[in-house]
Amino acid sequence: MDINCQPFHHPKTSCPAGSCSRPLLLQVDDTPMNLFAVLEVKRELPRRWSTLGCFRKIRLYSFLFGLAVMFLIMASYILTGDKKGLLLTPSPYHFSSLVSPGPFAFNLSSVKDYAHIKLVVKSITSKVEFRSSRQLPELKALVTSEPHMFSAIPRKFLPGVKNPCWYEEYTGNITSDPYRTNLYARYSRRFRTVFQHLRNTFREHLYHRDGKLYRMRCLPYFYIIGQPKCGTTDLYDRLRLHPDVKFTTFKEPHWWTRKRFGIIRLSEGFHDRYPVEDYLDLFDQAAYQIQGNLTVNTSGSPGQPNIIIGEASASTMWDNNAWVYFYDNTTEGEPPFLIQDFVHALQPDARFIIMLRDPVERLYSDYLYFGISNKSAEDFHEKVSESLQLFEGCLTEYTMRSCVYNTTVNNAMPVRLQVGLYIVYLMDWLTVFSREQILVLRLEDHASNRKYTMHKVFDFLNLGPLTKEKESEITRSPASNTRRPADKNLGPMLPITKEILRDFYMPFNEKLAKVLRNDSFFWENNSKH
Repeated sequence: MDINCQPFHHPKTSCPAGSCSRPLLLQVDDTPMNLFAVLEVKRELPRRWSTLGCFRKIRLYSFLFGLAVMFLIMASYILTGDKKGLLLTPSPYHFSSLVSPGPFAFNLSSVKDYAHIKLVVKSITSKVEFRSSRQLPELKALVTSEPHMFSAIPRKFLPGVKNPCWYEEYTGNITSDPYRTNLYARYSRRFRTVFQHLRNTFREHLYHRDGKLYRMRCLPYFYIIGQPKCGTTDLYDRLRLHPDVKFTTFKEPHWWTRKRFGIIRLSEGFHDRYPVEDYLDLFDQAAYQIQGNLTVNTSGSPGQPNIIIGEASASTMWDNNAWVYFYDNTTEGEPPFLIQDFVHALQPDARFIIMLRDPVERLYSDYLYFGISNKSAEDFHEKVSESLQLFEGCLTEYTMRSCVYNTTVNNAMPVRLQVGLYIVYLMDWLTVFSREQILVLRLEDHASNRKYTMHKVFDFLNLGPLTKEKESEITRSPASNTRRPADKNLGPMLPITKEILRDFYMPFNEKLAKVLRNDSFFWENNSKH
């Protein structure tokens, strides 16, 4: 008798039809099973039944069958992600018994297995391939997947204003709290203080026309989209000092990649999805400044049309992990839509800033910052080795791009190897945005000459000249978000770990340098230290 695991749809699911079908991953004994295949549970019944004990066997098999079906329904229910608080995926540290290792298995606890790890890296790099293009989704498909978002944001913005803004009719009660349902305020203490100020000034910024009330809404003029541990916080803090640049009420709202899917932390499961209005509320403070004083300017035309708004979430460039829970998997393991597809559909003229660093050093910094306890160079080495094995195991069955966007692999790897594969993400961004709309910087250059990189940013954003005093304040202030003293005491990574990672990232860095026409993105100088 065969029991085929079929996807289960909870009646309360908010996913579009067919979009909640997910491969069901199970393990029925201690034997490692391929993580990337759908399990088919088979129960072989004996061909002949003896007369004695037949009734007992029937009862036993009926019980096992019922138990199996109940377990399958519960597991599928968890994968739909509708029940709040349920884990979407196991902890990375629980995957060791589930993941099928690649052909080059090795002892993860031993640094001595250097040759085996080198074989794994060689196997990975032999499979590296870069596509020149990808299948772009049609606008209709994007609108169908996110109808409310597209209904809330207009296709055209206010003329004569540098930043994308528009007037939206306000139909609510002006005496009630306009931010009472905002989920950012619900889950963030720092937002509550900001929203309290916004509440107090909300009514005075409503524009009256033809007996109706309107509020100004804005999207960012530019986005700082990545990468984590590459200096985005320092860039954000410096740009905030420019008189013509305003940001969201705080850094990293992560709306495009996480909050609009109801993800606060993946380990916590799905919460309520943050509507686009909650995201737009974050720009109200900046919108008020663009709008100016309506008591003086009764026409409603913006008082400061040259102010621009920025948004900085270091996940925007690379994090598409939510796709597998919301979109149909009809693209051979690759997401049918990426974050940039939606941004481009709404803001084809948006600008993006990317700060990168040597991916080897980025990974170690990432490990030190996000690691919880028992951090050490040896522990980092083991986690790198395990992550490489997982990635190599995926490549035995899927394309490189599929593995980069594979949510299961990304959640299973104890260190985020995939974040350093910059070129894969950049090439996908370049399928919808022009090269002129994306500024790519290196943290190493920014650290050695902040004045140079900040001037590049100012020119890229078409910002006006600054006084010498203001420019000095922006470029000379101390660096933000540097490594904590306790993490510095752990020392550098092991030399063999650095060599292994250097080999792993090399083909990706070579392609990045070629696309950007800048050999500094080889990070060759770093490999000599």
